[in-house]
Amino acid sequence: MGKAQGNRPRGNRIDVWADTEELAEINARCTALKLSRSEYLRNLGLGYEPKGQFDQEAIRELVRLHADQGRLGGLLKLWLTERKGEGASVGEVRSVLQQIESLQQQMARLVMKEKNRR
Repeated sequence: MGKAQGNRPRGNRIDVWADTEELAEINARCTALKLSRSEYLRNLGLGYEPKGQFDQEAIRELVRLHADQGRLGGLLKLWLTERKGEGASVGEVRSVLQQIESLQQQMARLVMKEKNRR
């Protein structure tokens, strides 16, 4: 009998023959998706598009970057609307704008990296 996973006991094994190059490619895809070979091949066999942990990690990173950007934007808004003529110097405002731009670039790189994986 196979190892039970959650409420889905799996007692049947399917052998798949592959040459060295095919096995290396399957292993590379499994590693990239952070899935076991069994999960990857089962998903493909059942017609599901394999989705790995990277998708979740990318989403978490985008959420974090978005929150950082929101905090910086809020700080900038405070400086520009509620404290006219006091508080932040031109250099500080420029620094925050540069940080916002940097976060936007990080978000764009992350989105493009994920897009290129597909």
